[in-house]
Amino acid sequence: MPLAAASADTGDTAWLLAATALVLLMTPGLALFYGGMVRTKSVLNMLMMSFVSIALVTVVWLAAGYSLAFGEDAAGGLIGGLDHAGMSGLGPDSVQGTVPTLLFATFQLTFAIITAALVSGAVADRAKFGAWLVFVPVWALLVYVPVAHWVWGPGGWILDRLGALDFAGGLPVEIVSGASGLALCLVLGPRLGFKKDAMRPHNLPMVMLGAGLLWFGWFGFNAGSALGANGLAAAAFLNTLAAGCTGLLGWLFVEQKRDGHPTTLGAASGAVAGLVAITPSCGSVSLLGALVVGLTAGAVCSYAVSWKFKLNYDDSLDVVGVHLVGGVIGTLLIGVFAVESMTGGAEGLLYGGGLGQLGKQLLAVVVVAVYAFGVTYGIGKLIDATMGFRASEEQEQTGLDLTVHAETAYDHGVLGHGAPVSSSVVSSAQKVTPQA
Repeated sequence: MPLAAASADTGDTAWLLAATALVLLMTPGLALFYGGMVRTKSVLNMLMMSFVSIALVTVVWLAAGYSLAFGEDAAGGLIGGLDHAGMSGLGPDSVQGTVPTLLFATFQLTFAIITAALVSGAVADRAKFGAWLVFVPVWALLVYVPVAHWVWGPGGWILDRLGALDFAGGLPVEIVSGASGLALCLVLGPRLGFKKDAMRPHNLPMVMLGAGLLWFGWFGFNAGSALGANGLAAAAFLNTLAAGCTGLLGWLFVEQKRDGHPTTLGAASGAVAGLVAITPSCGSVSLLGALVVGLTAGAVCSYAVSWKFKLNYDDSLDVVGVHLVGGVIGTLLIGVFAVESMTGGAEGLLYGGGLGQLGKQLLAVVVVAVYAFGVTYGIGKLIDATMGFRASEEQEQTGLDLTVHAETAYDHGVLGHGAPVSSSVVSSAQKVTPQA
């Protein structure tokens, strides 16, 4: 954590303001990405799970999350203190490095928001909306906030004691969301018809639009993590673009070889996989390393998304296959491709650094994944035991849009070439009582 300067740098501040807006845009982009991947009957519910995460995480972050994550260490590298609870003691003149502290806190808030939203993809189509409203703030405080302190906070054990590297969130964002998603999908169980019914994305143009917005926002995510308008931000920006491209190509290559067809869903997923993997490593590897990181993630994640069918866990929108696996790949490959010109010291295996850095990265991955999975599983089980986490069978069959939100994403009053919906369908829909 850089020492406070006398005043903020206007150039750095301007760039971080833009980067913060870019990262916030990623959550609506994720909503579209996820919304297009689910079936028609649960589109709005999927969008709502992302949008409500913005509100819930923001309140928690301002109340205590920021202070616990980025306040002075209060428990041996495990958690910060509450000196800044409610953002107390922070004003327009407070400075973090070369940017206003309030801006730094807001930038970090956008990371917490999208991490929570990412988890929702693992339980799409079957989670109670009311249970999600309870889960998000509790999870943010007990899972995301401690890991953020470990990795980025002053005195955090992963940063200061272990020496593992994570430039923009492979550990607290990607691995945490993936491991948490795996825990939740085990708590809720598979969707009705899993491995039997076709559950294809209902709107692939929406998926592509969401992926494009995610890619756009990712430049703020990664390059913004330099916390300044400087050469490191430029290098992270280029590495992000490069890895997204090779991730896309790697996924399409596997699809063509395995299935005989390169798909739009594969292109969108491959780009995201590459971006996930470069997130922790964009400030540590050279351009060549970024190309390899993205390509590796695109190819491996294209296989990883099918593991759920073999291992019988219903990760609805492949949070595990893309974010957990991609985050592990990107975090571990720092130990292989890190270069001194980017890190300022640490080097990977291929650049003369030996196995030391790789070992540090591996330990960080294992601890964070186990912690996120274990705590999330406990939270999920507690909510399930007290208020129920899974929607009823009737709600799931009818669709969460109508039964929970009393809305539908598309007007089906007219079908095909002007054929009206049958009165029995309308009557049946009107009898459904909305409930969370």
